Amino acid sequence: MRGKIVKGIAGFYYVRVADIGRVADIGRVADIGRAVCSEGESESVIYECKAKGVFRKDNRKPLVGDDVEVDELDAGKRLGNIRELLPRHSELIRPAVANVDQALVIFSVSEPKPSFQLLDRFLIMMGLQGMDTIICFNKQDIDHSRELETYLRIYGDCGYRVLATSALCAEGIEELRGHLAGRTTTVAGPSGVGKSSLINCLQSEVVMETGEISGKTRRGKHTTRHSELIAIGRDTYILDTPGFSSLDLLSVEKEELAGYYPEFAEHEKNCRFGGCAHLGEKICGVKDAVAKGNISKMRYENYCALYEELKEKKIRQKY
Repeated sequence: MRGKIVKGIAGFYYVRVADIGRVADIGRVADIGRAVCSEGESESVIYECKAKGVFRKDNRKPLVGDDVEVDELDAGKRLGNIRELLPRHSELIRPAVANVDQALVIFSVSEPKPSFQLLDRFLIMMGLQGMDTIICFNKQDIDHSRELETYLRIYGDCGYRVLATSALCAEGIEELRGHLAGRTTTVAGPSGVGKSSLINCLQSEVVMETGEISGKTRRGKHTTRHSELIAIGRDTYILDTPGFSSLDLLSVEKEELAGYYPEFAEHEKNCRFGGCAHLGEKICGVKDAVAKGNISKMRYENYCALYEELKEKKIRQKY
């Protein structure tokens, strides 16, 4: 049988096998093993599988998102062995997943208030892995300070796809669904921003646990504890991954950082020197653009802070 790994826990891999004829052969399908896609996709079953020892010998590890071939061990209990990993068209390092087409980075408008340096870190991380990224600002229903339009404009002007949603009020869900259709999308973002609530709005089969906001810190509590691939439509999957609170950018050289700020590119031709760092140089097209309001001051300040962070880390590594 062929299927897709939708979850991996403690050495067990849960493989979604979509074959309505196969389901009929098995007989009655228990609720725990049933998965039904919307938009008329065939009913499917989930097999609990172990990976053959040859993968460890070859230093190959199955990942969530992998397309696999499975040997059936027990049809009634839906047990199998993963016999072969099929070719991957992409592989992410963090989170460690395969065959992902794009990333959806979710931050809340408020509660918790967005950290834009953390958002920029996510965007850089996805850029490092060549991943197209959508930015979603959730909880637009509590945009009491009316800052949402500014957030959308800042990142939209940088060339990113941006949208606003409210999982609570089911607003913006169809627009979001349109961005996801026909693709496998990994979800990223800090805890407490409504990632699981949005996934619950997009489908009804897998109910994701949602968390509360800490009254003391106004930050979210982690609810996702493992990566899980969820079918939300025909050839459409969303991958919920454990939340991140920080991202290490050690793999980025400070000289490369400006390349991950796409809004800098058109102004760099006005810099006096090639390889301008856009910091202390007297003649700098990027700094001029910030002064004129053509580049977001907030984004530029994030760039400066990250540049100094990378510089300090490299110095510590040297000594």
